[in-house]
Amino acid sequence: MAVASVTKRFGILTAGGDCPGLNAAIRGVCRAAHDRYSMEIVGIANGFRGLIDEDVRILKPADFSGILTRGGTILGSSREKPFAPNGKDDDITDKVSAIKETYAKLELDCLVVLGGNGTNTTGYKLSREGLNVIGLPKTIDNDIFGTDKTFGFDSALTIGTEAIDRLHSTAQSHSRIIVIELMGHKAGWLALYAGVAGGGDVILIPEIPYDIRVISRHLEKRSKSGKMFSIVVAAEGAMSVKESEMDKKDRKKFRAENGPSVAYRVAQKIQEETGMETRATVLGYVQRGGIPSSTDRVLATSLGTAAAELLAKGKYGRMVALLGDTIGSVDLSVPEGKVKNVPTDHYMIDTAKAVGTCMGAE
Repeated sequence: MAVASVTKRFGILTAGGDCPGLNAAIRGVCRAAHDRYSMEIVGIANGFRGLIDEDVRILKPADFSGILTRGGTILGSSREKPFAPNGKDDDITDKVSAIKETYAKLELDCLVVLGGNGTNTTGYKLSREGLNVIGLPKTIDNDIFGTDKTFGFDSALTIGTEAIDRLHSTAQSHSRIIVIELMGHKAGWLALYAGVAGGGDVILIPEIPYDIRVISRHLEKRSKSGKMFSIVVAAEGAMSVKESEMDKKDRKKFRAENGPSVAYRVAQKIQEETGMETRATVLGYVQRGGIPSSTDRVLATSLGTAAAELLAKGKYGRMVALLGDTIGSVDLSVPEGKVKNVPTDHYMIDTAKAVGTCMGAE
């Protein structure tokens, strides 16, 4: 027997980069909404672009059955940002108006958005335009403000750790230094945790600007002690002390002129400073693909069913979140324009230092 629900019909979309656990979250929302609350579900294709173009379909149980273990997203995704101008002053007005028209035409009671900082921020802005919105936090970077953990992080951590494990054997065989670059544009959670899990000798994260001389001294000390190979784990957004003192425009120019990414810049500088053979590896999109870990499946499903409960109760304008060991929710305004950085006094940084890992600074 169905439980009474305030929400009768809602739309659901996934936006931004793909992430392990998206399908598990879709399944969690849809199964609970359909089976427990008898809601009608409208699947929206390719993120906010699907709302603008009215690219939608009714989702039936067959659509969200058997997708728990699948990577990617059955709804498709895009990086469409309706509140960001695209060359013309009227772009924002046109896109937002189109979204509002589609929302009304479909007779939706609410819109459920699965995504990262940008997606949930867009959701909040749409709620200020009069739409009912509920957000779910996903990202491998674990950098969404308002939740202790995001689904996708554990899967990417497992992939990153395995890559570091594999590079250890190559580095040791050839007595090389290998710099491995993991994702993490503004926050270093993934590089920090994978670096500790994989036994990285140096870990570089955006929150701690690095000094190449400090890194080189550490690697030379290892070499003199008989350890002829080393692994440097770097978040893609890691920056030198010099870069940290630049404004965004100058930093972008500097990076364009000094190598395609941080792994190559750091590898080149290490070889120049130490004379030791150094190689760079960029793991890239491998971190975002494939099946989600069991931990991410559980978290994504729990967040999804919690979103269905918010829908049933008509508690809109919220983002479901992991708060301690409890699944709860926060106001959708909480993650707007924020990044959950690694605190420089975080216990994991001290853990890394305690086992002899260099964090790139004194």
